[in-house]
Amino acid sequence: MRITFVTGNAGKLREVHQILGASNIEVDSQELDIPEVQGSTREVATAKCRRAAELLGGPCITEDTALCFEALHGLPGPYIKYFLKELGHDGLNKLLVGFDTNAAWALCTFAYSAGPGHEPILFEGRTDGRIVPARGDGRFGWDPCFEAEDTGKTYAEMQPEEKNKISHRGRALEKLEQYLRNLPTSS
Repeated sequence: MRITFVTGNAGKLREVHQILGASNIEVDSQELDIPEVQGSTREVATAKCRRAAELLGGPCITEDTALCFEALHGLPGPYIKYFLKELGHDGLNKLLVGFDTNAAWALCTFAYSAGPGHEPILFEGRTDGRIVPARGDGRFGWDPCFEAEDTGKTYAEMQPEEKNKISHRGRALEKLEQYLRNLPTSS
């Protein structure tokens, strides 16, 4: 099976290839200029996937990720990339000064569309953890300041295989892979 992942994010594409690599699902990528709606990860992923399927004229997947702080009732959520760009890793930690918890969860929502006119189907993965001062390789988003529950490590301190087994993205892709495996194959 071959599917197009609509993304311009090389880090996300690398992880999708790592996670789906052994599944016989070939993933191509294409960057499309799709205006991002504001809303929950589910709303963003659905709208993005619906538009991508129209532009591509065929099946595709899209993804939206959120980093949610318990003290801020789920914010920054799907707006994390904007918060990270403006505040950096240190600023994300400073958002929690004065709160009694640094608990957080990482949420990933993949959307799959069979093509134009098909309503996207959603697959979510969640990993609980906490916000910590940045540790590890700082090359991929907010990985250095998210410590996954019961690991003692930030995503950035983990080897890719370790991270992919427990990550929000890995969990969402596991559900997507199961769905794709059960689709009838065309002859």
